[in-house]
Parts: sequence; structure tokens; C-alpha cells
Amino acid sequence: MTCILLKIRLRNIKMNIALFGGSFDPPHLGHTKIVEISLTSLDIDKLFIIPTYINPFKSGFFAPPNLRLKWLKKLFENLDKVEICDYEIRQNRPVATIETVRYLKEIYKPNTVYLIIGADNLKDLKKWQNYPELESLVEFVVASRDGEFIPKDLKKLNINANISSTKFRNNLNLKYIPKPLQSEVLDFYKRTKMSKIKIITDILENKKAENIEVIDMEGKDYIAKSVIIATTLTGKHGLSLSDDIKNALAEIKEKILHIESSDEWTVIDLGDVIIHLMSEAYRTKYDIEEFLEKLKFER
Repeated sequence: MTCILLKIRLRNIKMNIALFGGSFDPPHLGHTKIVEISLTSLDIDKLFIIPTYINPFKSGFFAPPNLRLKWLKKLFENLDKVEICDYEIRQNRPVATIETVRYLKEIYKPNTVYLIIGADNLKDLKKWQNYPELESLVEFVVASRDGEFIPKDLKKLNINANISSTKFRNNLNLKYIPKPLQSEVLDFYKRTKMSKIKIITDILENKKAENIEVIDMEGKDYIAKSVIIATTLTGKHGLSLSDDIKNALAEIKEKILHIESSDEWTVIDLGDVIIHLMSEAYRTKYDIEEFLEKLKFER
């Protein structure tokens, strides 16, 4: 069943609903576990699974929206209480969570709306569009992940599955993917195998680096073919990003030649790619982008 605007008003029926949104690029066993536990532990009449057209905090996707929608229908649609909602995909643009919440509240008039989020989203939750209104409309339910701290006043789903779509895309290990989807998911991502740069920028986006820029230096008189620059939030954030990149590249047998780190600036040298992870102050001060752009136009 798709999520279509109905002319039904459910004023006389008391409903509790839960919303579980995400890119699902691809759906994995962590997602199935969240659905399973939500259905058994939350007092809900309906669980909406809502794939994004594109995550508002990311610059792109790998599997196209309608393919991700098809995978979710194959995986979940026959479960009682579960509905795959295509609302965000039909908008053909990034859709803020508050917009989807308003849309479903208008249709179903629920008593309670549970919004299921990953624990990794907690630190930036207040940056979400219209957060005060969102907080007034929903009750947050947090799926535990990678030991992230969850305040005691929030509902918690004990997932703790060390699985992510990024990890699958990096190594194409089918142990992360539900069996009904394994063959077609593997086939798709093999055909669209990510480049090294895609892997790096995906990690930076997922781990909340800001103002990510990739500069092509191919054919220029420079030591690398590409330069990636991103702004870090703190010194520890830069070190954490460096570790995540190193681990992801190790999975695809990509060697790092050298890493130089400080609280303000980490440089990762891959030979053909150089990564600069910089504090906002240092990025403004040294303005690497301007230097490289000038270099590109020198004869």
C-alpha cells in the first residue's frame, strides 16, 4: 500500500502511529530489527516506513528513490500495521521531517505520533527544520547505535546492531542485507561501485562534517588529482573522521600514505587524493580553495 492522501477523516478512532524515515540506501538488517522491535514494544496501530527522495543533509543518493521504494515494499509491505509511505519520494525534492509529520497528522488525526530516529541524530536534532514545532507534535523514539548516549527521558529501542548502509556500500558484504533483497541489492551496487572519493564524502556527510568540497586537479601541476576539504566541529571530531576514513579505505584495500593531525587541521595523503579536515577558523584563514582555483588557471 502506498501513502496516498485520503478523503477519510478518522475522528472517532483513536490511533497511535510511528514514523520511521531514512534513505534506506540500501535497506539492511538494522532497519528490519528497528521495525520488528517497534511493532512489539510501541503501542501503535500503524508504522509508516518513509524513504526519502534525498536526505536534506546530504548531496545525493546511490540507489534511485523508486528502487529503494520497491525494496522496502518487498521487505515490509506484507507485515500487519506496516505501510510504506511514498510521500517524500513523490515530492521529488528534499523533504524536512516536519512536513511529513504534518501531512500524516492531517490524514490520520492520531493521538500520538512516535518519531523513530537513530541515536547518531541526537546531537544535531535541534538543527532540524522547525524543531520546536516538531518536538511539540511527536514523541521521539531513539534506536540505539554504536554506544551513542541516549538520555533517560527518551523512549529507547535496544538495537545496537553495528550495521549501516555505508558499511555495506563500502565492502558489499551481504551479511548486512536481508535475504529477500540480497541478489538484486548486490547486483545494483556492483554495477554502481563507488569511487574512492564517493566513499570518503559519504563518510564525511554521515559523520556531520560541514561544507564538503571536492576540487578536481586532474591534469594540473599539483601533487594530487583531487583534493577534498571539509570543516570539522571540534578537534576530536577531526580525529574521529580520520579514523573512520582510514577504516573504510582499509576495507577496499586502499592505502593511506601519510596522516598529519592537530586539533585544528588533519591532512590525509592518499597519493592521488589529499583530504583536509579543518576547523572553521583555519579553513577561513588558509583558504585552500582559493589557492587551488588560482593554480587550476595557471599555465
